[in-house]
This record gives sequence, structure tokens and C-alpha cells, in this order.
Amino acid sequence: MFREMRRKKQALSREETIAILERGSCGVLALLGDGGYPYAVPLSYVWEEGRIYFHCAKAGHKLDAIRGCPRASFCVVDRDEVKPETYTTWFRSAIAFGQMRVLEEEGEKRAAIEKLAQKYAPEDTEENRNRAIDSEWGPLCLLEMKVEHLSGKEAIELTRAGQS
Repeated sequence: MFREMRRKKQALSREETIAILERGSCGVLALLGDGGYPYAVPLSYVWEEGRIYFHCAKAGHKLDAIRGCPRASFCVVDRDEVKPETYTTWFRSAIAFGQMRVLEEEGEKRAAIEKLAQKYAPEDTEENRNRAIDSEWGPLCLLEMKVEHLSGKEAIELTRAGQS
């Protein structure tokens, strides 16, 4: 179902790919949008054990697209170093493919938003985090991508230099 990577020497291990997802702060979620056009949107996220969580509003293009087709991909760029002298870029990235769903159960929604809050404000107190979550709870929607396939790749120059 998923294509094999053409340049296998540049493929990252599953562990290296997951590390990119764990340390990244923003990625691009790609969905099937209106009229069959791709819809790609940058989002904050958190990775946990084969799932990626996002938050959004309760209405909009993203939710309409997910309801129309739950299949998605999510790309995180870990390194992007332009090398003008050689007309290339030293890159490292990860792509997750999976099925999206809107979290409906209150407990799973709360668990997901707490994971996001802890990732982006790790030094915050539990009391302040809970206050912030509670104040935004009404209009908050949480999404989950159940990852079915992961792919990680880096520039051949990084592979040769052992800079993974």
C-alpha cells in the first residue's frame, strides 16, 4: 500500500524517524480538500506511541476534509540547511501516514490536550495548565492520527558524514 523509498541509503531507521517527530514543534498536515485539491496546513502537534495529536476549532476546512476522507499525511522537517555552493540542501525529515479522527470522548480529549500542553509549556504548573485548558475547553476540538506508516529520510551528504 505504501511506496518503498527509492533512495534506500538515505532512509532513516524507525527510531530516528520517531525522534524527529518527538523533537519537532511544527509539521504540515496534508488532507484531501475541497474539489479534490490537496489541503496542507501547518500545525503544532504531539507524538505518542504511534499516534499524533492536534488541536483545532470545531469547524472549518480541516474538519470538513477529515470527514470527507480520513486518510492523511503529516510531514516534519528536522533540518533544512541550504548549500548554495553545491545547489543542494542538507535535509532531514519524517512523514507519517495514517487515519484521522475527531476525539469525541471527554477523557481522551482531555488526555490529548494535556499532552500538547506539556509539550509546549513543560515548565508550567499543573494548576495554570488546567486553568488554561478549562478556559478554552468549549470551542476546542482534538484530532488524532493513528499512524499506519512512517518514513524518514535525510540528504545523502548527512548519511555519508554519519550526522544522523
